[in-house]
Amino acid sequence: MSEQNITRINLDGKELILIGTAHVSKQSAEQVKEVIEAERPDSVCVELDEQRYQSIMDSDKWKDMNIFKVIKEKKATLLLMNLVISSFQKRMAKQFGIKPGQEMIQGIESAEEVGAELVLADRNIQITFARIWYNIGFWGKAKLLMEIFGSIFNKEEISEADLEKMKEQDMLDSMLHEFTVSFPKLKVPLIDERDQYLAQKIKEAPGKKVVAVLGAAHVPGIKNEIHNENDLKAISKRPPKSKAPTIIAWMVPIIILSIIGYTFFMNPSVGLDLTLSWILWNGSFAALGAAIAFGHPLSIITAFIVAPLSSLNPLLAAGWFAGFVEAYLRKPKVGDFENLSEDVFTVKGFWSNMVTRILLVVVLTNLGSALGTFVGGADVIRQFIQNILGA
Repeated sequence: MSEQNITRINLDGKELILIGTAHVSKQSAEQVKEVIEAERPDSVCVELDEQRYQSIMDSDKWKDMNIFKVIKEKKATLLLMNLVISSFQKRMAKQFGIKPGQEMIQGIESAEEVGAELVLADRNIQITFARIWYNIGFWGKAKLLMEIFGSIFNKEEISEADLEKMKEQDMLDSMLHEFTVSFPKLKVPLIDERDQYLAQKIKEAPGKKVVAVLGAAHVPGIKNEIHNENDLKAISKRPPKSKAPTIIAWMVPIIILSIIGYTFFMNPSVGLDLTLSWILWNGSFAALGAAIAFGHPLSIITAFIVAPLSSLNPLLAAGWFAGFVEAYLRKPKVGDFENLSEDVFTVKGFWSNMVTRILLVVVLTNLGSALGTFVGGADVIRQFIQNILGA
């Protein structure tokens, strides 16, 4: 049995065997099977949480998705992000003719075959996303979104030899260093905290012999953290919600309405101009977002009508209304849900699949409305200063 990519640790009378994998490598899946069958451990830990475990075990779950419920629960952006993030990994997996996460599936199956207890060792993905989002700030969010969405335009193929090189220690350290330079605040919740969580779950796994199936990026950190006691509750807390966005969200409509109301009192014709400016800028950008998503004409019209009003109420969003109209007029067919995992490979697929198109209508309409609020608000203030304060 090859010991490459395998780390053995003896800790408090337990033998811990870490297998560092590349998530779309055929050799990784084969090695997982070989190691578990040879070692016959008491427990097998996999780098999954309950949500991702259910997703892997029920590949047809998309067929049961209620798109109206997704929009209503304000999860359209999160779902679209998940699909975009997974598309790059799925494209590489398709290139090598295996399922993404095949090594995790193999770990689950092999654990059952040898009678080992399965341990889902990773932190809840929603907690990880929340802590990432909290830590990186406004410009970090913008940069991360651009990087993620840019990944679906990347058609570069990676050789399996390159994938295997990713598992080499020196190459890995270099990659993590570059990752830290690009997104220094992102590395803490995405890598460091999960290293701590995974390490604690692995050493708490039942039995004297434990095999852990892990992405190679986590192995160095786990080797360091395995000797420390980590508080799982502390690193599993959702970060506190900042009050600043809520304050700003309410201040903007108060300022805009106050300016327009005062202007109507001082000069009704200028007040009308300010109102029209707000409506046109806000409605036009929101409608443009819906149009870029190839939304139905009525969805685009809905975006135009609703955006100037929803931008004055932080509890509403133009994208929700446009998304509901899109979902009603262009109900996703069974085939759209069945093809979802394939369609996320390409930009064309994202726009042609009715499920992802509805999500794009919601997200791009909201982005357009946000931009329209900024531009329209600036124009309202400019006209107010010129025509009222400057008079």
